Amino acid sequence: MTKVSSMIEETNFPTPQQIVDELDKYIIGQHEAKRHVAIALRNRWRRMQVKSDMQKEIVPNNILMIGATGVGKTEIARRLAKIARAPFVKVEASKFTEVGYVGRDVESMVRDLVEQAVGMLKTEKEKQVREKALETVENMLLDLLIPPVKDSASDSDKELNAKTRERFAEKLRNGELEDRKVEIKVETNVTTGVSIMGGNILDEASLINLQEMLSGIAPKKTKKRKVPISEARRILLEEEIAKLIDFDEIKSEALKWAENSGIIFIDEIDKIAGRGSNTSGPDVSREGVQRDLLPIVEGCTVHTKYGVINTDHVLFIAAGAFHVAKPSDLIPELQGRFPIRVELNSLTKQDFVNILTVPQNSLTKQYIALLETENVHLHFTPQAIEAIADFAFQINTELENIGARRLHTVMSHLLNEILFGVPDKIQGNTTIEITEEMVIAKLSKLVKNKDLSQYIL
Repeated sequence: MTKVSSMIEETNFPTPQQIVDELDKYIIGQHEAKRHVAIALRNRWRRMQVKSDMQKEIVPNNILMIGATGVGKTEIARRLAKIARAPFVKVEASKFTEVGYVGRDVESMVRDLVEQAVGMLKTEKEKQVREKALETVENMLLDLLIPPVKDSASDSDKELNAKTRERFAEKLRNGELEDRKVEIKVETNVTTGVSIMGGNILDEASLINLQEMLSGIAPKKTKKRKVPISEARRILLEEEIAKLIDFDEIKSEALKWAENSGIIFIDEIDKIAGRGSNTSGPDVSREGVQRDLLPIVEGCTVHTKYGVINTDHVLFIAAGAFHVAKPSDLIPELQGRFPIRVELNSLTKQDFVNILTVPQNSLTKQYIALLETENVHLHFTPQAIEAIADFAFQINTELENIGARRLHTVMSHLLNEILFGVPDKIQGNTTIEITEEMVIAKLSKLVKNKDLSQYIL
């Protein structure tokens, strides 16, 4: 099996500068944060090149990013995972509760990471075997349409059969037989209901292991179905791909990949920080969640339905606005597990201009692409971009600062009539220029009246 995780061992793994350059394509500013995450990612590759026992001793330097919402914390982490082609999971610390209380178990984020790794590897392997599976499925469909003749048949019958199959094969490839119905055998698992008696409560790990075990031993039933060729191809292709994939190998590889390359992004970590010297009420609960997170971040083994994973070398990136609480309000043990701290800057007006124009996926380019699908050509003048940025910055200053997310609400309101009018009132092959005057006319009244209802996310 071609290992996706082998990228961490490749000699052409991106350098810190190359990682920053890639991040710059999507995220404006925040150069210090980009440098730190680039170094952290490159260090993971460097660790895998260490041949001695020292490799096991080198642990990742987890990162704590501090900054207001919408300044790029989550996007930096997400893009970092894409650059490394690594399993990535984002969780919100505020969703976790202490062990023993109703809520999400903190270990679930590790299980989610393994699930992500399995899914990515499975998808990659499916791509590798898809061509072979398609050939097999085509022959299966041909057998259903034009059964091959017996070996005892005459040469003329065999020749006629071969020519007929070739014609039908051509029709299959051209999509001419998609609606014709064929009868196929479909394998299904017989569902088994299980009642757990005696009032015992299984933890999440035990429950998923029980479900996996039951799904493996559940009897399989075969039934015949008459379906169009389009659906038959899909069903047969899924079954054939499953036969060609060694799922045990995928599970084993996914566990190693998640251990050595996985990234877990813990957002809103400030929401579980204590506030001052309180020793009762909500702060006690928050500290409890921190203590539950501690062993995961320090390094421990977690049971998943695919096997056991060790979190020693998983990279953890935590983030929070810390408007009320401070990083020092986290318990000392957890603070120590995030040795790299970086503060992200609030966005300036020029940052908003750059966000609207520089990234490959900027909002202006997204709206242009959306309307191009209906042959309507949208164009923003430089003065219009400046005005949009100015309004977004002004609203963030006067109302709640939600960073770059403010641009979504501003742009939505600005283009609302155009988006609604296409194609009924605004026909195709039309060019619409967004000018400074249009921006001012659409947005100035809202800013003046501070109409908060227009900015509810």
